[in-house]
Amino acid sequence: MAQPADAARTVIMTVDDDPGVSRAVARDLRRRYGASYRIVRAESGESALEALRELKLRGDLVAVILADYRMPRMNGIEFLERAMDVHPAARRVLLTAYADTGAAIDAINVVDLDHYLLKPWDPPEEKLYPVVDDLLEAWRHSDHRPVPSTKVVGHRWSARSSDVREFLARNQVPYRWYSCDEPEGRRLLAAADEDGMRLPLVVTPDGTPLVDPDPADLAAHVGLATTPAADFYDLVVIGGGPAGLGAAVYGASEGLRTVLVERSATGGQAGQSSRIENYLGFPDGVSGAQLTERARRQATRFGAEILTAREVTGLDVGGAARVVRFSDGSQVAAHSVILATGVSYRRLAAPGCDELGGCGVYYGSSLTEAPACQDQDVYIVGGANSAGQAAMYLSRFAKQVTLLVRGPDLSASMSYYLIEQIGRVPNIAVRCGTVVEEAHGDGHLERLTLRDTDSGRTDVVDAQWLFVFIGAAPLTDWLDGTVLRDGRGFILAGPDLTADGRPPAGWELDRPPYHLETNVPGVFVAGDARAESAKRVASAVGEGAMAVMLVHRYLEQS
Repeated sequence: MAQPADAARTVIMTVDDDPGVSRAVARDLRRRYGASYRIVRAESGESALEALRELKLRGDLVAVILADYRMPRMNGIEFLERAMDVHPAARRVLLTAYADTGAAIDAINVVDLDHYLLKPWDPPEEKLYPVVDDLLEAWRHSDHRPVPSTKVVGHRWSARSSDVREFLARNQVPYRWYSCDEPEGRRLLAAADEDGMRLPLVVTPDGTPLVDPDPADLAAHVGLATTPAADFYDLVVIGGGPAGLGAAVYGASEGLRTVLVERSATGGQAGQSSRIENYLGFPDGVSGAQLTERARRQATRFGAEILTAREVTGLDVGGAARVVRFSDGSQVAAHSVILATGVSYRRLAAPGCDELGGCGVYYGSSLTEAPACQDQDVYIVGGANSAGQAAMYLSRFAKQVTLLVRGPDLSASMSYYLIEQIGRVPNIAVRCGTVVEEAHGDGHLERLTLRDTDSGRTDVVDAQWLFVFIGAAPLTDWLDGTVLRDGRGFILAGPDLTADGRPPAGWELDRPPYHLETNVPGVFVAGDARAESAKRVASAVGEGAMAVMLVHRYLEQS
């Protein structure tokens, strides 16, 4: 018989679009578990996700989710993948017909499926209850306790409020958002003895109020590591995107004392992607947040340290040591360094964009803002994969999404599969040969002036949301004078340093630089920051692993 759950009525959820089947599953579950668990049923993936989010906000626990595979609009696998982001500790079961067992087996890797059940499940005493009993037992012995929630009080059109929400979301820190105009927001402000003139207010799980905190202070108060545990390591990885995470996983798993330093949040630009569909091993796609979180957990499981909200400002060479300097004056040293600093989106030069940054104008996906776009018109600037992925994601919320592309079409920089997907979505429009001439608004974005690059004709459109994806700028200025870069700031390495057959200036070793090695021996580069890199997640992860192999070679010969 089912054991009692926690005092708060823990939830078992069932999702099936067939009302008869949905009622039957819920009936059988209530008969066995209704005394100890609350049985919640939904008849679509969308309504189930809404219910899961409401449960999350209330702090309720979800122990088991059973979802039918064949549901319209969002099948069971797609639903469970999105449910993982809301209640990652819940055990996941897929209900399938015999013909769908292949899909169920594939889902084991896609959504970490715990079990799949064939329909019909009669008699439940033999086919349903033993499975659910085992899953509940496993759930009770896992760390499923809710994490006390951080509270954020801010204003919808406050750039700093947006920054803090994005920082917390990307670092997987649970938080609850309160508008300063709402009663609960005003109550929290009063409790912190604040009048709302300085926002955001962050209340940590232990009740500490932080007013407009900087990233390092916020990170320290919400439990993110910001200080290295040692003074010296085998390997320092700078940057927590796919290349940096790949390097941390391989470095730590191969016995190197490894620390990864990230200035904002792990994942880089890829971590902001709503869906990556061309990464090997994920045929149904994976969100950047999911991929990042799995990689981060993998790195820490192998023993890598991950430091967040630490800005690196310099790199020094001291004999065999490579010294990394931080903005607060502290430093950490290592035998070797991998530069995986990635890139940032270029800023839009149109008048008004700087003033409205974070107040309707956003760089990258800013996924925390997506629900607020419900039934509104959204504009996206850019024609590469990141812009296309954002368009697909935002089309779920917005009334209309318009892609503004400077070139004549999307084929120059967007993958074919993504172009095909965009063409099938009725509320996504593509305007080629179009640029943003100016952004207008009083305190937040209200209108855009758009210009046709061929005719020069301009028109003004109402707009409250503009997401910008216009190329990449490397984050490498802090390396000036130490590591060689090309004219655009990308780091030169390996053969690019010896194009004329001679080693780079100051190179004192009797061998040429290794493939990913910079002009500083023992300092390597991986991912988007490297000159002429592929700018793809898979290649970045591969370069991170390759850089670790070269680190081993360097250490063996040092």
